[in-house]
Amino acid sequence: MTFEVLALAGSLRAASINAALCRAAVRLAPPGLRVTVFPGLGGLPLFNPDLEADPPRPVQALRSAVGRAHALLIASPEYAHGIAGPMKNALDWLVSFEGTVGKPVALFNASPRARHADEALREVLKTMSATVVSSASPTLPLLGGCTTEEAMLGDPGVSRAIRSALDGLETHLAGEQAG
Repeated sequence: MTFEVLALAGSLRAASINAALCRAAVRLAPPGLRVTVFPGLGGLPLFNPDLEADPPRPVQALRSAVGRAHALLIASPEYAHGIAGPMKNALDWLVSFEGTVGKPVALFNASPRARHADEALREVLKTMSATVVSSASPTLPLLGGCTTEEAMLGDPGVSRAIRSALDGLETHLAGEQAG
């Protein structure tokens, strides 16, 4: 069986390290995982609880993609010691969505200094009843020289860490399937 993993990059920057990290995960995924990067985080309207009963199309697309995925991979930067706005907005739209309940999540942290956002993401995901998979949630020291997808793929330590995290996610998903 091939497990579907939806990757969400929390930065809208064209040269985003987190988006590059998600794309690297697509290329480094083991045969049992198919990682797809969600392209529409920047197109989501600001969260409005009044629209939850009949969400806008971009929200429907996000929820549909999340619902189809066996797991999520989240890579998001830290802004002002918190979750980046685009990621927080996306998660707000998913809080009441049943498709996130029990959903395994791999958290990729691109900077050891980004501990505030990592802790906040874990708290929000816990509140949403998602399951953060520890063995699939690395902190990678990417700031500096390893900021592009090609650099990540070309760095043996970084590519090995990404592969190891994806292997951990695959093992978790296979265990759920068997259980």
